[in-house]
Amino acid sequence: QVHLVESGGGSVQAGGSLRLSCVASGYAYSRYCMGWFRQAPGKEREGVAIIYSNGITSYPDSLKGRFTISRDAAKFTLYLQMNSLKPEDTAMYYCAADIGARCTWNPIVYGYWGQGTQVTVSS
Repeated sequence: QVHLVESGGGSVQAGGSLRLSCVASGYAYSRYCMGWFRQAPGKEREGVAIIYSNGITSYPDSLKGRFTISRDAAKFTLYLQMNSLKPEDTAMYYCAADIGARCTWNPIVYGYWGQGTQVTVSS
């Protein structure tokens, strides 16, 4: 059983930064494909960053240069550094684990999810 708990969300002005954390327990998350997803009210859940079990990362083109995913295996923690935040980034952010290592942008392949942390960016 994998348990994920996010933290670090909050309210920030446009152009500001936030660092989200996700603490994992139950299994060694570094052996999984891990991802950050977000969902705004009335919108579908979308992927914002993926880190593969070998440490390689992937981002949507629209977020490259602003968001950075990383992990600290010793602390069982996944991070999402978000810079140059825009109002369109406002959403609930979730971390997720795909123990099958399929590592796609489709949230359906991720079997484990945290409860989410809210990010609100004002103009």
